[in-house]
Amino acid sequence: MKLIVKMLTMAGVAASMLSCAPKSEDQTFRYLVDEFADLKIMRYKVNGWDDLTLQQKEYVYHLAEAAKYGRDIIWMQNCKYNLEVRKVIENILENYTGDRSCPEYAAFETYAKRVFFSNGIHHHYAEDKFFPECAEPYFQELMTAVGDGEKCETLLPIIYREDLYAQRKSTDKTGDIVAESAVNFYEGVTKAEVEKFYADMTDPSDKTPISYGLNSRVVKGADGVVYEDVYKVGGLYGPALEKICAELEKAAAVAESELQKEYIADLVAYYRSGDLKLWDEYNVKWVRDTAAVVDFVNGFVEDYNDPLGRKATWEGLVNFKDVEASRRAELISDNAQWFEDNSPVDSRFKKETVKGVTAKVINVAVLAGDCYPAAPIGINLPNADWIRREHGSKSVTIANLTSAYTMAAQEAPKGMLSEFAWSEEETEMEKKYGALTSDLHTDLHECLGHGSGKLLPETSPNALGEYSSTIEEARADLFGLYYLADPKLVELGILPDMEAYKAQYSSYIRNGMFTQFTRVALGKQNTEAHMQNRKLISDWCYEKGLENNVIEKKVRDGKTYFVVNDYEALRGLFGDLLAEIQRIKSEGDFEAGKALVEKYAVNIDPALHAEVLERYAALGLKPYGGFLNPEIVPVVENGEVVDYKIVYGDSYLGQMLEYGKKYSTL
Repeated sequence: MKLIVKMLTMAGVAASMLSCAPKSEDQTFRYLVDEFADLKIMRYKVNGWDDLTLQQKEYVYHLAEAAKYGRDIIWMQNCKYNLEVRKVIENILENYTGDRSCPEYAAFETYAKRVFFSNGIHHHYAEDKFFPECAEPYFQELMTAVGDGEKCETLLPIIYREDLYAQRKSTDKTGDIVAESAVNFYEGVTKAEVEKFYADMTDPSDKTPISYGLNSRVVKGADGVVYEDVYKVGGLYGPALEKICAELEKAAAVAESELQKEYIADLVAYYRSGDLKLWDEYNVKWVRDTAAVVDFVNGFVEDYNDPLGRKATWEGLVNFKDVEASRRAELISDNAQWFEDNSPVDSRFKKETVKGVTAKVINVAVLAGDCYPAAPIGINLPNADWIRREHGSKSVTIANLTSAYTMAAQEAPKGMLSEFAWSEEETEMEKKYGALTSDLHTDLHECLGHGSGKLLPETSPNALGEYSSTIEEARADLFGLYYLADPKLVELGILPDMEAYKAQYSSYIRNGMFTQFTRVALGKQNTEAHMQNRKLISDWCYEKGLENNVIEKKVRDGKTYFVVNDYEALRGLFGDLLAEIQRIKSEGDFEAGKALVEKYAVNIDPALHAEVLERYAALGLKPYGGFLNPEIVPVVENGEVVDYKIVYGDSYLGQMLEYGKKYSTL
């Protein structure tokens, strides 16, 4: 199984503490740009930009352009009709000359914003298709008015019918999750056919296995033969990849080091050929580059959206190091071997030698593909287990996005803490330690959690199938939770005292058992891997600790609260579950992984679900957040570029329409 980027929206995991952060010194910069449906759009600051050299800025600029040219790919991957729907929406927004003040048009515009946010017609987090609140005949009128009437017969059923492409990634355990998923990774094949196709090409004895299927679509031809349609220049998504390659080559010309030039050349060669061996070569060199100030992610990376956990969506992200803030992360990575040696898991599953674990804090300069508008706040790559084992991994915490969430929350009139914290003591603990311990848990999750442990020699990286993402995220979260309460962190000077960790323990349980379900429609199951992970951990610990009242369900004035009574015992439970989940991953125990996920991670108590939705609605908050990118603009004097400046926009639809014009390739 590939290791997964930790995608936290902050609204669930850390929102209880956001309203308590210090006020910004800059009262003129507005972080919150727009709100609609269950979403909010924010801006982020590119802190430290003026400290970069002109060469570094130019390097960032071309890497950013390369990232943005991949936009159409993620739209096509999420559903084969997404790009057609988007182009119709763009046409209406730009060219409709009718009444834009009526409620029906407002409803259409909200739908348009939701489609842009999700890179398609399915909810970016919950998988289900969402629908316009304007009537279908009105949508048809809009399409006809801008000259797209001939597309109505095809696209309106895609947009409005509940039975067509109902889920981006199917969660139906009774059906064929490949055939029933709307993602554009498969055409005309079943789950069994896909699994056989890849089993036939996999060598179980290979110690450096290729991630077969990562960059392709599996199709059954008219002759009944199953084959791969590979993403490459001259192949599937070729025009977009050609543009990406051109910008990467411009970036390489001004790279900071020869090593950067080498791995960019490998990445370009991979895009031109589709050869996954070149992807591995790129990742091996990329992970060795620990000295660079500027860094990036560009490629088919994460497999969240694939029902089989094999195929990757396209994403791009460009960043540079926050030197001062990186000291904590570097201290953690410097002690990675100690953490591995003292982990509560069976010694058979520990790495004898932890290699190449590096960590830093970064400021992002552009988000793209599956990182845009919704973005991670922490990343750990590469995903191939053998590369991590032999060469190590890179972990980052994204400081300016975390800061943007915090500052945008301050601009909201109410926070979650007053509504969902049980006591004043719990509230004060969160105010004092919440921001620090949330960031530290992210560091531990990314830097050490994902990088810890090992597979047994005979275990396939894909052994856990559709449960792999949830199990892996639970493993990384548990590693971080267990060590948050370790005296080693106080000894290293990372935590101020042995009380601090309690803030994250309380917040985590509150969120995992209750508040995170503000993101799920009433009556729906819990389907997203990170939310499943948090529910699995919290509910398992609640059940195992019932006899000793470790976590207590309390009711006051008709409102439910979940309260940690014994923090030390809870840490012990985290350790026990970590040991079992590491065993499941290391041994590839599919049935045990399935049992854990199905029992603890999927089904939401309907009464609690209704209650949390009602209480959250009264706060007027939005459970999901995403970002506008700033623009990196060349400054030209006498025909030469003498600088690159950051320009902060304030129009969400404006940026979406601009990107549709400038970066449309497919």
